[in-house]
Amino acid sequence: MKKETTAEEKLQIMTQTPVSRLICSLAIPTITSMMITSVYNMADTYFVSRIGTSASGAVGVAFSLMAIIQAIGFTFGIGSGNFISRLLGQEDREYASKVAATGFFTSLFLGTILAVLGLLLLDPLVHFLGATDTIAPYARDYIKYILIGMPYMAASFVLNNILRFQGSAFYAMIGIGAGGILNIVLDPIFIFGLDMGIGGAALATIISQLVSFCILFFNSGIKGNIKIRFRDFTPELKIYKEILQGGLPSFYRQCLASIAVIFLNYSAGPYGDAAIAAMSIVARIVQFEFSLIIGFGHGFQPVCGFNYGAKRYGRVLEAFWFCVKTLSVVQIVAGVILFAFSPQLMSAFRKEDIDVIIIGTRALQLQCLTFPLFAWVLITNMLLQALGKATQASIIAVARQGLFFLPAILLLPHILGVLGIQISQPVSDILTFFIAVPLGNSVLKELRAQQEEQERRINLEKDMKGAVL
Repeated sequence: MKKETTAEEKLQIMTQTPVSRLICSLAIPTITSMMITSVYNMADTYFVSRIGTSASGAVGVAFSLMAIIQAIGFTFGIGSGNFISRLLGQEDREYASKVAATGFFTSLFLGTILAVLGLLLLDPLVHFLGATDTIAPYARDYIKYILIGMPYMAASFVLNNILRFQGSAFYAMIGIGAGGILNIVLDPIFIFGLDMGIGGAALATIISQLVSFCILFFNSGIKGNIKIRFRDFTPELKIYKEILQGGLPSFYRQCLASIAVIFLNYSAGPYGDAAIAAMSIVARIVQFEFSLIIGFGHGFQPVCGFNYGAKRYGRVLEAFWFCVKTLSVVQIVAGVILFAFSPQLMSAFRKEDIDVIIIGTRALQLQCLTFPLFAWVLITNMLLQALGKATQASIIAVARQGLFFLPAILLLPHILGVLGIQISQPVSDILTFFIAVPLGNSVLKELRAQQEEQERRINLEKDMKGAVL
């Protein structure tokens, strides 16, 4: 009985609390957990960079494998989470439990299969991901540990997103945050204290991720959250269809991110390990900044899903514009700060290698110029996913790292040299923005029409009641 009351109170909170306050309350724990994860990623890169430039490049190579793991976790996590939030808005908790279990166990099984294949084909995998002959030994030591943790790392992403979409970002933060902090502590112990080198960094990662997984799994069954049970696992076509509608844009985005890093490594390879290392460090810095706005967007998604399911279209529109306006300001400020301090940031990671600093500084500054555009692209994409509009959301997801970035990274370095590598991502971000504007305006127009129709019906019902009286 207590659990039912908690769920009902949560529905009331999600559909009646003022939108700006609700989004911020949900975003703060998510931003915190994502920033802890980003700090861990930057710390991981920092400690590994102490080993050497080739070791730094190995982290960049492994980044594409991490993107594959995230692709699995986000596909089933965001896909099931979006559907769950709409179901909870409709007060269908029983079916939401089936969706949660199906998303979780499918990611666990798929992660296990891919991990076994990866370990069996480790050497070809390392070179396929873009490792040079000098980077390959370091990449092999790092990736073999990551593959061991792949099943529960993918499942952790699912648990994290399922909690978020229920409006329980705080419990997701505890799990993710604890793992991230533990990782930062273990990194120097394993890398230097136990003299394990880059393999120690990866071992620290999978141990920390296991701790996160256990905490997230426990938190999924408390305080009115949907408990993950194998008996609720329902591998039916209609459930997978709904999950994939909400999750495929994330799948495309993450898979293309992995492919993009592979092609980036190939394109940077002719310019030496310094180019690969520089772009890897830039990616970590940008990821840290983006964690702030992505976390804010994650606060928006459950609000959007719950209220769309409850047919409160006005609140969905209000939430969208609040996020776009707030994040546009944040991105402008962040872009100015990072642009100004780019040389110092690159030097902090690899001051021993001037080539890394020079290449990375220009790449980071060029990326900063496109920061303000990302607010519209991100929130529009999250809105489309939350409403189950897979086609439009997939177009935006595919555009940034696939439709525009891949041709740019394959073509521009041949024309502009190193500048072509540095400018490929900013060019793709600008072009993606021009795709996202009409797609976003289209769905906003649809929501306004639904809101007006709903208001017309309400007013008609009031008029009819008045006439009867």
